[in-house]
Amino acid sequence: MAKTRPGKRDLDSYTIRGTNKVVRAGDCVLMRPSDNNTAPYVARVEKIEADNRNNVKVRVRWYYRPEESIGGRRQFHGAKELFLSDHYDVQSAHTIEGKCTVHTFKNYTKLENVGAEDYYCRFEYKASTGAFAPDRVAVYCKCEMPYNPDDLMVQCEGCKDWYHPACVNMTIEQAKMLDHFLCSECSSRNDVKASDNTYPPSPLTNGKLEPKRRKK
Repeated sequence: MAKTRPGKRDLDSYTIRGTNKVVRAGDCVLMRPSDNNTAPYVARVEKIEADNRNNVKVRVRWYYRPEESIGGRRQFHGAKELFLSDHYDVQSAHTIEGKCTVHTFKNYTKLENVGAEDYYCRFEYKASTGAFAPDRVAVYCKCEMPYNPDDLMVQCEGCKDWYHPACVNMTIEQAKMLDHFLCSECSSRNDVKASDNTYPPSPLTNGKLEPKRRKK
C-alpha cells in the first residue's frame, strides 16, 4: 500500500456526496468523466486520504473499457467487460458518482440478472504496451473466438463444442427453437442429416445465457 504523504492522513472510508453509500479501500467505483456524454469511468479504490483542509483524495487503479485499449473492442468483448490496468491515479473523492461491482468472469456468467452496476474482468492490461494477462483463453466455434457472455451459443451433442448460430447457418430464432444439435462434422460421422438436429441451445436464465465452459 502507498505511504501517506506528509500533511495527509489516512481515512477508513468516504461517504459519496449526496448519498449514504460508503466507499472503502478495495471497493469499485464509478467516477464522473469531464465529458457529460461519456460513460462514467470505473476504478478500484486503493487508498483514501485527507489533507489539513479536509480535502479528500482517493488513489485509484483504473479499469479500461475494450475501446480504450490499444487493440480496441473486438467481437468477443462483452458489453460489460473491463480490463484491470496498471494505470494508477489520484483523484478528488468528489468525482465519485457511485459504487459498482466488478465480478470475476466466472461469477459474472452465473448471475441470473445483470444490473447496471455489474461489470466483469478476465484480463489485466498494461496501458503502456497494450499487453494482456493472461495472453490466452479458451476459444470456441469455427471462428475460434473466446466466449462472449452476451452471445447465444449452441452445444453439439457429439463433440461437445459450442457454436454461434450464424457460424452454423442458423438464425438466433432457429437456435432458440432447437431441442438437440449436432455440428456438420458429427452429423456426417453419425450419418445424420443436419435437418434432424435436436440438441438444446445453452440454457437461458431470465434472458441471460449461462456459461458454456469454464475458462482453463
